[in-house]
Amino acid sequence: MSRASEQAYSAIRAFLLSGEAKAGEQLTEDQLTQITGVSRTPVREAVRRLEDELLLVRSDTKRMFVADWSRDDIEEMFALRQMLECHAAERAARRLSGAQMDKLEAVNLALKAAIEQPVPDVARFLEANRAFHEVIIDAAQSPRLAQMLAKLVEAPVVLRTARTYSPEDLRQSARDHDELVAAFAARDADWARAVMGSHLRRAFHTFVKTVGAANTADSIGEP
Repeated sequence: MSRASEQAYSAIRAFLLSGEAKAGEQLTEDQLTQITGVSRTPVREAVRRLEDELLLVRSDTKRMFVADWSRDDIEEMFALRQMLECHAAERAARRLSGAQMDKLEAVNLALKAAIEQPVPDVARFLEANRAFHEVIIDAAQSPRLAQMLAKLVEAPVVLRTARTYSPEDLRQSARDHDELVAAFAARDADWARAVMGSHLRRAFHTFVKTVGAANTADSIGEP
């Protein structure tokens, strides 16, 4: 892709992942050219790439929308992420270098510090959580796995999950990360795989519970 297309792709993707663009919202090329600051041609190239990543979808009339997923779509997304990240955790447990283990422990301390404040800092938690999982994926030493996971880990529905966490949900997530660190320190691939699996299933059910409650509130006119 050209430099302008890359610029457009990065800007539109960041816009979609930020949550500023609502699921199901219609977008136009004019809007996207304003967001990106480039012309229509690179925007169109970027849009095609984002359609391939399922972040944007087209209607039968070719109108463009922010992807909106059904319950089945969401469950499949988490199931695929679970399969891939469990595999990554298993590989990483056998391959983590000393430096990577040190980084994982440091990031985990930052993650816990973010939620141990009187008002949990969810933005810092998200940043540390992303860094934690990136160390695992890097340690797995599988470029193909990293490429496939990038589309799932950064999907808006996944990013929104942590923003819906209660303080207890955040503390439980931190406990999961502590156990993952212990499993990696022990070089126990089966343990790491099992903890990663339960960690991601819990995230899925937390998301579904919260979104379901929000949808119910909307249906009865609550703010």
